Amino acid sequence: MESSHTGAGLSAWIQNAPADDFWCIAVVLVIATIACFTGAFYFFYKKRIIEDTPTSKIRSAAQGYAEFSGHGELMEGQPITAPLTRTICTWYKYKIEEYHRSGKNSQWVTIDQGNSDELFLLLDDTGQCVIDPEGAYVTPARKDCWYGHRSRPDRGPSYDRSWFSFGSRRYRYSEERMHPGESLYAIGLYKTVGGANSQFNINEDVRDMLGEWKKDTEYLMTRFDKNRDGQIDMEEWQAVREEAYQAVMARHADVQNMPPVNILSDTHDGRRPFLLSAVPQSILVRRFNNYSSVLIILFLVSGAIASWMIGLRLASG
Repeated sequence: MESSHTGAGLSAWIQNAPADDFWCIAVVLVIATIACFTGAFYFFYKKRIIEDTPTSKIRSAAQGYAEFSGHGELMEGQPITAPLTRTICTWYKYKIEEYHRSGKNSQWVTIDQGNSDELFLLLDDTGQCVIDPEGAYVTPARKDCWYGHRSRPDRGPSYDRSWFSFGSRRYRYSEERMHPGESLYAIGLYKTVGGANSQFNINEDVRDMLGEWKKDTEYLMTRFDKNRDGQIDMEEWQAVREEAYQAVMARHADVQNMPPVNILSDTHDGRRPFLLSAVPQSILVRRFNNYSSVLIILFLVSGAIASWMIGLRLASG
């Protein structure tokens, strides 16, 4: 009986509510419906990409879009250190939020955030590959969240205890990390730089170098204006092109003499996502499938409610 009264009251509100109030809620539901459908397709597509791309070994992988499974390690030199916990890691993402209260309203406002873009290594049993994480969708295995009373934490998450921090939870800190030695699944644009098999576009590289030189008019005039008339004539421009060609060929020779380096990076192609994950591939596929399923359910529910509301409103108008 109570549910029928609630349904009748809701129907009456839909039919008689002020237009601004009704259409505001209706538009929100329509936007939510579209967002849920888009999100469901997004995660489903990622799931299919992972399932359909075979896992390669670094030593024998073809150039292009490739998938690898191994473990992460740091490169030589300065280690990567997470900014909030000071933990050595291969990748991090952090956020600092401040608690704001205004009357009855309260919210957490982000005051600082960021993630690392430093290079690190993926190793399997055949070789190693440099990971450039910029632009990657990263799924770490570790996430810490804790509270404090300063804009930068003076203690790590292990010190966060309710009895200790009670009354001082003005700031909330969160940090996600991947660590050296952890398993690492990666799919992205694979290319080998350096070595005798390196391929170049000579004309394009010469054009790029000439473009750089044109930005430095003083250099061009000093180096190539032989008759000192304040401009580069056709004969002098030919000398510019010849020197640019020689410089490009010397640069290519240096690259070919370098040891080959394998790099995995962003594809810059929405159809081929760049993914890094510290959780196994099978779990990642299951997560994306679950996300997609939940969003499909929300899409159906919000779409049905929006259609019912709009249909009832128009019928009563």
